[in-house]
Amino acid sequence: MLDRTTTLFSHVKPNDTAFVRGGLRDFFLYRDLGIAEATHGKVIAHLVKANEPPDGGTGWHIHEADFQIVIMTKGWAKFMYEDQVTLVEAGDVVHQRPGIRHYLFDYSPDMEYLEIVSPADFKSVPVEPACEIPPPTPW
Repeated sequence: MLDRTTTLFSHVKPNDTAFVRGGLRDFFLYRDLGIAEATHGKVIAHLVKANEPPDGGTGWHIHEADFQIVIMTKGWAKFMYEDQVTLVEAGDVVHQRPGIRHYLFDYSPDMEYLEIVSPADFKSVPVEPACEIPPPTPW
């Protein structure tokens, strides 16, 4: 039977939390959706949006996580997943399998996505490059 006592009810309205710096990447803004607190750290969900041009990108990395999805809500982003360029546009959903080597290297000024990851305190670990990175689109 499902244990319903390990998480809390949560309801976050658009004006309840603001987009702020201080997330995983300095060039993005993050809006907490209350899920990490409600799940006692089992899952995090936040909105991420572009704040600065993609001059350096994220660098090659993996995430130490059991589960991660990205749901693009506005604009677009280009990722390298291993050695493949992947264009992720508004409406697209990406499941990033655990340990996949990737690099977000380009995105539109209006890019915004919902990211859901487990556990909430997942780590980002730099890794060796899989291939060369195409140049980003100038803003």
